Amino acid sequence: MEAVMVRYGEIFLKSEPVKRRFISIMTQTIRLALEAEGLSHRIETPRGRILIFGDEPQRIAKIAVRTFGVVSVSVCTMTSADIPGISAAAVEHAERRLRPGMSFAVRARRSGVEGFNSQELAAAVGSAVLDRIPEATVNLTAPDYEIFVEAREFGGLVYDEKISGPGGLPYGTQGEVMALLSDGIDSPVASWLMMRRGCLMVHVHMHSGRFGGADSEKNVLQSHARLSAWVPGHTLDLLVVDMEPFFEVITAFREPRYRCILCKRFMLRVASILAEERGAYALVNGDNLGQVASQTLANMAVIAPAASVPVLRPLIGFDKEEVVERARAIGTFEPHPGSVGCTVAPRHPSTAAPAATIARIEEELGVDDLAARAAGTVRRYRAKNGVIEGAPRSQPASPP
Repeated sequence: MEAVMVRYGEIFLKSEPVKRRFISIMTQTIRLALEAEGLSHRIETPRGRILIFGDEPQRIAKIAVRTFGVVSVSVCTMTSADIPGISAAAVEHAERRLRPGMSFAVRARRSGVEGFNSQELAAAVGSAVLDRIPEATVNLTAPDYEIFVEAREFGGLVYDEKISGPGGLPYGTQGEVMALLSDGIDSPVASWLMMRRGCLMVHVHMHSGRFGGADSEKNVLQSHARLSAWVPGHTLDLLVVDMEPFFEVITAFREPRYRCILCKRFMLRVASILAEERGAYALVNGDNLGQVASQTLANMAVIAPAASVPVLRPLIGFDKEEVVERARAIGTFEPHPGSVGCTVAPRHPSTAAPAATIARIEEELGVDDLAARAAGTVRRYRAKNGVIEGAPRSQPASPP
């Protein structure tokens, strides 16, 4: 019998009640993902492992490995928890991939089984493999091929491949946050990183209207759909806010060097209103220290107080190339974004705006009233399984 074994990491560090709750949430997420693909399955949770049984283990593994909280998965052969049964299955695996002249190693674990220890299990399995493939050699340091065997109270497991997952914490274990999602590279990655840390996500896009690129909202919808593919079975909301009235006001103002600071503060102010309405715990953005003028440490210190809830910046210490690499890996990188950008941004933005000056300007502009009005313009899009519901020309998002 074949089964998919799912491994989790830091969940082990939690107390028993928290661990049980996290594992329950993670298995429910896996169930939703498998149901979304129409795969019949059965899940068991023996201590330290999650086992998934079904008719298509390879497809099950491919879906389960994208679940937040999963460190890795393996398609395993299940046997009796004794040396003869485990050895026979290990030989079958080795015959498929171990060739004469190659080196191999057996990695063995034992838990809840009496009569032999891990070293004895590894030695017995290694001997069985050499009996069948005598031209192979043993190399425990840097082998060409590894066989993993486990003897546990529920049975034996044999596998020779580990597929890496995203790790982190199960989706939904940390409560709801709201991420500012733009048409750029950074903010989708910031959102994904917080989803990986267990946060239920809501996206907010501040739509620039005629002050932004023609392809801006299309790209945001595309990123939103692609991020929803990471939490199949769950719905992911995108709230689109009309920023045109605010841009009309600040473009008429006499001090353009402060526009980016005013804009960032305004976005946090509006997003805070929406977060408080939904009961979200925090805001998330793609700030990266020193990347642009509004992200200098001096300016971030001026911008942050505009929010009435905590602001999380998961990319704060990333290099740009690291962000691009992660965006490619998670499927949100768009090499040809089309017409994007902001026409409001000044040629010479301030890198250290005085807080008192910004406060004075905001009072003159009446930003509290503007923010309340902007928060009332929300259009909502909902994504599920990589598809935007109700959006024009919505297309399924292909997993990376």
